[in-house]
Amino acid sequence: MGMKAAMVKTVPVAKPDKPYPGFPLFPHASGRWAKKIKGRFAYFGRWSDDPKGERALGQYLNEKDALHAGHRPQRGGESSPTVADVCGDFLDAKQALLLNGEITSRTFYDYRRAADSIVDHFGKGRLVSDLAPSDFARLREKLAKRFGPTRPGNEIQRIKGVFKHALDSQLIDRAAAYGQSFKRPAQRLMRIARQRQGPRTFEADELRQILDAADVPMRAAVLLGVNAALGQSDVAALPKTAVDFASGWLVYPRGKTGIGRRIPLWPETIEALNAAIAQRPKPKAKAKADDRLVFLFTTGRPMVEVTKNGDTVDRLGKAFPKLVDGLGLKRQGVGFYGLRHTTATIGDGAKDRTALGAIMGHIDTSMTATYRETIEDDRLRAVVEHIRAWLFGLDKKMFHRPPEGV
Repeated sequence: MGMKAAMVKTVPVAKPDKPYPGFPLFPHASGRWAKKIKGRFAYFGRWSDDPKGERALGQYLNEKDALHAGHRPQRGGESSPTVADVCGDFLDAKQALLLNGEITSRTFYDYRRAADSIVDHFGKGRLVSDLAPSDFARLREKLAKRFGPTRPGNEIQRIKGVFKHALDSQLIDRAAAYGQSFKRPAQRLMRIARQRQGPRTFEADELRQILDAADVPMRAAVLLGVNAALGQSDVAALPKTAVDFASGWLVYPRGKTGIGRRIPLWPETIEALNAAIAQRPKPKAKAKADDRLVFLFTTGRPMVEVTKNGDTVDRLGKAFPKLVDGLGLKRQGVGFYGLRHTTATIGDGAKDRTALGAIMGHIDTSMTATYRETIEDDRLRAVVEHIRAWLFGLDKKMFHRPPEGV
């Protein structure tokens, strides 16, 4: 099912049939005659005013040469596309990026949620040209209630991205009128909120409790989270070929940024990964390609995946809080990604932010980073050694290096 079809589920009662077989247009669920040309819907007036499609057919015949050539024809008094039109077109474009591996399932889920927020608030049949700053102000109030007063910033940026896509794709001919209030919360408010929430990290004793209580695959996933700063999607997509078990290195780009990473793994992490692979269930018969993955859920499905209708199923993200809650360690807003926060916080104590950033997969926009080709292995080892010593209370180094000159 295309994303536009998924966005528009209600069929109007008065939907007409095609006037005759071979009629080139069809009645779109938005209430207009339409035709999909070069992967995009073109519209030719409302069927309530033209039930036999006579005017719509005439308009199509006048415009078809331009449309099939990929151009947008000029229309006098052209009506604005609906909210469903722009959201559907946006999700179609993002789904193509997802299928090509250019964005992660988590990113697509965030885009889908933003589009759903737009449709739920404005209504799928609302004309985009009819949206006013007061409409966006009310949407922001709703987002603040849903995410809290300081957290809707990213959602607002994604929503603006939907309308920017519509403008760039020439679905609309002018930018949406957001007004002055539809913007990110002030940085001051965000800092205050973070201070009230407390740190989004785990203490060493908490992590040891989690590791002791975790089953085999969860133990490996948690160790990857704190040793290598992997999030749920990174863990779920980890191929066995990314782990060099002999040398103890993980070579694996971060899915969110595409930044390449070389991360030395702890002996505990290597041992846990071997055990997880040995106990891993077989993939579903229709998904043999999943056999390349380190982790599979008990059902034989990936830990995180996108369903056919575009929804994201995060099995790891659901299982981890259950483990933490069972140990009495639950804290609001701290989930599996809290392991990554812990890596960044404790790893900073190694006093090598460049090496830590390389392990985290952060984007470095400095001029030095433009010319830096590699980071010495010893610097990367020093960061993960520092975190391991903090976690397990160890003094000795995990890596034994030969004396210089040998």
